[in-house]
Amino acid sequence: MSILDRFKVTDQVAVITGAGRGIGAGAAVALAEAGADVVISARHSKQLAEVAEKVEAAGRRALVVKADLSDLEQTAALAQKAYDEFGRLDIVVNNVGGTMPLPFLDTDEDFLVDAFKFNVATAHALTRAAVPLMLKGENPGGSIVNISSVIGRVSGRGYAAYGTAKGALSHWTRLVSKDLAPLIRVNAIGTGSIMTSALDYVASDEAVMTELAEKTTMQRVGQVEDIAAAVVYLASPAGSFLAGKIVEVDGGLDIPNLDFKLPDLEPQA
Repeated sequence: MSILDRFKVTDQVAVITGAGRGIGAGAAVALAEAGADVVISARHSKQLAEVAEKVEAAGRRALVVKADLSDLEQTAALAQKAYDEFGRLDIVVNNVGGTMPLPFLDTDEDFLVDAFKFNVATAHALTRAAVPLMLKGENPGGSIVNISSVIGRVSGRGYAAYGTAKGALSHWTRLVSKDLAPLIRVNAIGTGSIMTSALDYVASDEAVMTELAEKTTMQRVGQVEDIAAAVVYLASPAGSFLAGKIVEVDGGLDIPNLDFKLPDLEPQA
């Protein structure tokens, strides 16, 4: 096996959540290019169809599953759908997640709980459903890849819910890796600012985009392909000696590079 062969996942089957656009879509296409058939799920059929076309152009099959991935039962059901369609399951990419930034006093308890559910419980539900299926067959095992964030390890104003949820996902990764090793490897990617729809609301503001780049060691905003490449690495034999690790694909960030300019609290009468 040559070194490039170690990055192939030929004839394996992957489930990718939040795969209609952005990192999820990029990961699905990258895994297809590396040889995998994929189950892609999100809310919007049109977006999924476009991703499926790219997967098929790479010579692989795509099963499109439109679902509300905030519903844990729908998320968990993806594992069985993959197995029923393809007869195996090797890779899970827990990509669905995200939470809007809010000032602390606007972050009520329900918002915090929802952030945890959408970023952590979804990963738990799908992984728990997937593991028994990944252990079947002649070559039991596989790889779980969680999409976390740099905000899970650095601090800034406005990130109480999002950062707590992503920090929890990162540590969940470490803990679950112990339960599932050595047959199933569990790792995560700590992403920095990546040029996806999540940045659409600032993309047209040249000053903000300049600030994002200048506060990043690599002096640029990340691209979807930066994360997709890391997904392939972690999912493939190339990453076979990694378990419980958070691979920081964040351009070298040590602080949040998006400052919401939230003011100090004011004394109350």
